[in-house]
Amino acid sequence: MDLKLYFDPVDQSLSNRRFSTDSFIQSVYLNEDKMPGLELMDVAIVGLLETRGSTSLNQTGVKLIRDRLYGLKKGEGSCNVVDLGNLRNGPDLDETYKRIQSVCHYLMSQDVLPILIGGSHDLDLGQYLSYQEEEKMVSILNVDSRFDLNDKTESDPNENHIHRIFTHEPNYLFNYSQLAHQSYLVNASATKVLQQLSFNPIRLGALRDDIKRMEPLIREADMLSFDLSAIQSIYCPGGNRSEIFGLTGEEACQIMWYAGMNDKLSSVGIYEYNPEKETAENPTAMVVATMLWYFIEGFKNRKGEKGFQTNDYMKYVVAMDAEPESIVFYKSRLSDKWWMEVPNATHIGIYDRHHIVPCDYSDYEMATKGEVPERWISTYSKMT
Repeated sequence: MDLKLYFDPVDQSLSNRRFSTDSFIQSVYLNEDKMPGLELMDVAIVGLLETRGSTSLNQTGVKLIRDRLYGLKKGEGSCNVVDLGNLRNGPDLDETYKRIQSVCHYLMSQDVLPILIGGSHDLDLGQYLSYQEEEKMVSILNVDSRFDLNDKTESDPNENHIHRIFTHEPNYLFNYSQLAHQSYLVNASATKVLQQLSFNPIRLGALRDDIKRMEPLIREADMLSFDLSAIQSIYCPGGNRSEIFGLTGEEACQIMWYAGMNDKLSSVGIYEYNPEKETAENPTAMVVATMLWYFIEGFKNRKGEKGFQTNDYMKYVVAMDAEPESIVFYKSRLSDKWWMEVPNATHIGIYDRHHIVPCDYSDYEMATKGEVPERWISTYSKMT
């Protein structure tokens, strides 16, 4: 793929600024006069200017985010980052989805993780479609204050994109988790539908009770879609639909840190930045820049935890009084994280990568007391 045909270079004024020698930009390869090669790259930043999915967005937000991100200090460790510039919009919205699909699929085929910033939340449809050719089931993590399940054709695309993902054919969605929805902003019946599908809608209050308990859900995801409207308006006045309640900036960064460390995660999108709602200091741009910084720091700390038949893991077999006869757990010697094994009853190959699922110590404790963890039941139901 010739990426030059898809992208406009990074705004020249960015590289003309005087950044300190220890600033983040010093470790980023920029698409300016020449498109950088992807050899040895780990992460690619993709600016999105597409706003036709919402009636209330404009295209200036990506530049503000870059200004803030590249002025931050470099962290520890190594991660090769390339900024590809801004993806050119298609002649219509569906064509933009296809361009995102093509670019993300190509980057992932080169073992480069795309980070999409800007545009309306419906652009995660293109992000999801990029997995279509992989011939594997996909797990999505969505962070949003609302469900965006509207099936009315007259609604804006950023209000029905999750409905389009759920009904897309071919269906390759294995699991869907949504963090930080606010109960008074969503339809109660929609919550029940998600639960009946064995999906994981986690309301804001439950997340806040113990954000560390969210780590296994985040670790299960293949793609992360983050709507800035999930963050409190005091932190993100530029979140397109931000409310007075929501995540704090620190909680958003914690989620991004966990996501960065997830060896399985292969794409990220941060959407719904509306700079017209910003205050003078552009705090939303700073919050997004910090979220990206924490994601990349988490990425640097990935442990490569994929093969469970090695000495890097301790194996625990817990005998049960009824079905299942036993549950197998794995604990990483590298990170102390837990997984549990769920048998693939159908023996269909597309489920092979899902039969060992992230969990935490509380799931192991539950099993030792003779109780089957809810996470085990939910995963087993999806494979049967």
